[in-house]
Amino acid sequence: MEHVTCCVAGGGPAGVMLGLLLARAGVRVAVLEKHDDFLHDFRGDTVHPSTLRLLDELGLGERFAALPRRELTEMRMRINGETVVAADFGRLRGRHPYIAMVPQWDFLELLADAEPALDLRMGTEITGLRREHGRVTGVTYRDASGDGELAADLVVACDGRDSVVRRAAGLRPREFPVPMDVWSVRVPASPHAERDGRVFGVFGGGQAAVTMDRGDYFQTSYLIRKGDDARLRAQGIEWFRERLGALFGWAPDVLSVIRSWDDVKLLETTMGRLPRWYTDGLLCLGDAAHTMSPVGGVGVNLAVQDAVAAARILAGPLLSGRVSTKDLAKVQKRREFPVRVIQRQQLGEHDMLLRPALDGTLTELPAPLRAVRRFPALAGVTAYLGGIGLRPEHAPAFARPQGR
Repeated sequence: MEHVTCCVAGGGPAGVMLGLLLARAGVRVAVLEKHDDFLHDFRGDTVHPSTLRLLDELGLGERFAALPRRELTEMRMRINGETVVAADFGRLRGRHPYIAMVPQWDFLELLADAEPALDLRMGTEITGLRREHGRVTGVTYRDASGDGELAADLVVACDGRDSVVRRAAGLRPREFPVPMDVWSVRVPASPHAERDGRVFGVFGGGQAAVTMDRGDYFQTSYLIRKGDDARLRAQGIEWFRERLGALFGWAPDVLSVIRSWDDVKLLETTMGRLPRWYTDGLLCLGDAAHTMSPVGGVGVNLAVQDAVAAARILAGPLLSGRVSTKDLAKVQKRREFPVRVIQRQQLGEHDMLLRPALDGTLTELPAPLRAVRRFPALAGVTAYLGGIGLRPEHAPAFARPQGR
């Protein structure tokens, strides 16, 4: 049977980043991704300042800068007619005072091509786990050739919020209530539209929506109360176009591109966290360990940070052939604190902003936003928390070009 030192489940941002870093450390690692390519829909295309700095440290900054992208420098909110700059990324220090909007498939292709030693197996779907004496010892999978098994000293689940690996291991997250689901839709930018690198949110009057400048279109998320998808779609697509037009001032001819509900994708939101991210021979990272609310768009950034911490902590034990649950616990200890803080912050925003906005009971700026409006420098603090975060990770020395 084929054997690798580390098998990573899932070729998303966390999985490919972890594979890249471990390969640079000299670990024999295989990343298994069920899709045949990266050209499929993702929940987020944001690359945060901490990840941009990480790419510089890995020697990939120039290649990333060559990708087509937009730079988002502000997050503005309009609440019942009052506008406030909730986060100003231009106040951040460093080379990247912005969030880069890049198609996630371009980002993943860049990472996948950055290290020849990375064994990335596309079109390979993990179907279960191998076990010996209660320990996870590898995976079962299915690819174009049929069913197979892959033995591994460590399996890392980076296969998302509906993780097959996590479920097969019997790990169950604690779920948190969320008040909304999200409709995602693209609205073309008219020649006269203001395209200024901003994220703009509108809240109040029973509605909540956020739109991001993507150059030739606005990537728009329209929030609905959880479970209301079927009921609201029954009102017809014209009703939805009118709602969007009223919120953002878009003309009917611009919105006519939304021809039917097929153009509006439903993202069912969940939020939760595993009490324990690991079991003997297995570690969960990213959404497999902690599903984040879409508030702030921080899920991808956190997943990448998880991968960097895991690579730094586990490369040595993997190379020595001795990975213990104590080593896996160190990864959770390192990353759980920022995850807990951000999830608590997101739950607070649900209660303070989103739930009242959707219920029609939001009548004024919440107190934190009133403080930001009064003291604009606080918009730099919120930008730091959202764009860099607590305990930002740096590339391990073994992964930097000068350290190889």
